Amino acid sequence: MDSGEAQAASQEPQRLRLTLSPQAQRYARRDAPREVRLMAARGALPLPPLELATVLFALMHDPDSEVKSRARDSLEALPEGVVDGVLSAPAHPALLSHFAHVFREDDQRLERIALNPAADDDTLTRLAACPFKRVVEILSNNQERLLRCSAIVDALGANPLTGRAVIDRILGFLGIQSSETDEPVFCDEDLSEDAAAAALRAVLGEDLADFANEIVRERGALPAASGDPNEANLYALLQQLSIVQKVKLARLGNGQARGLLIRDRNKIVSTAAILSPKITDNEVIGYAQSRNLSDEVLRIIANNRTWTRNYKVKLALVTNPKCPQTMALRFVPHLHESDLRALMRSRDVHANVATQARRLLTKKGKL
Repeated sequence: MDSGEAQAASQEPQRLRLTLSPQAQRYARRDAPREVRLMAARGALPLPPLELATVLFALMHDPDSEVKSRARDSLEALPEGVVDGVLSAPAHPALLSHFAHVFREDDQRLERIALNPAADDDTLTRLAACPFKRVVEILSNNQERLLRCSAIVDALGANPLTGRAVIDRILGFLGIQSSETDEPVFCDEDLSEDAAAAALRAVLGEDLADFANEIVRERGALPAASGDPNEANLYALLQQLSIVQKVKLARLGNGQARGLLIRDRNKIVSTAAILSPKITDNEVIGYAQSRNLSDEVLRIIANNRTWTRNYKVKLALVTNPKCPQTMALRFVPHLHESDLRALMRSRDVHANVATQARRLLTKKGKL
């Protein structure tokens, strides 16, 4: 063991190397007398908060079960002021990860961890899935982390608390640059970089040649079966892309790519697809009719004044049971009499929508 460091070994093969002062190290060393380690595990040590917590964390991995148990109890029973100080300090990432688990229902302490630059990406990815709006806000403002770790973006996109403002912010970040740290997920070593890009262009189309080159440069990714630009190949490719690359393809790709990406489980990706500058009126009508899209996509369509000037879009939203009811009701007064009659009799729409159609017809004296 190096001077100034203590090792915490668990049942897993991985070892944690914790940096401690000489004074703190004497309590956590594996070769320290058992009585010393037991005393230290009680937490009554003349150490600053961060070193005290680090010693207890190291002793949590002690091979002696009694030392381990006492250290865990002492660590989790530290005074509130001590814990809060540790959560804001440059603590070891593994210690912050442990506290993120212990305090998984404590939103204020999770906020401190989310703000701590010492927290690792895995910990922040777990926090991104937590049901706390302020934690989501903090993480969505961390542009450096979002660009570096697509898993955090993925978790935020799957979190029900991630609203439109947060999604727009993340999309703004992702539009600036893309992650360059992801490892290639699959690659054919027999193909040169030019051949790989050509295979991708066969799936994406020649108008996305630059994007195909970028994917090859960043990930070495190839479609499952090169040379055949069908939906199965495109779907296989999409499964291999990072969130950042999915967002780019949703914004820049063709209608076939949008048609798949708009159904992505990640709200950030599906939002990027519906907000693509290349989307057509016919696509919007088709999406407004679809019962396989998320509520968020339909809300975006319903709130777009340009799209809802189109009568077919309004009718599609009203007749789509997946469309939020309050938004569907907003367009009922704008429908033609024949469509109101069909709505009144339909069993596929919200009951309140059918009732509203009947009231309008009655008011007009058409019943």
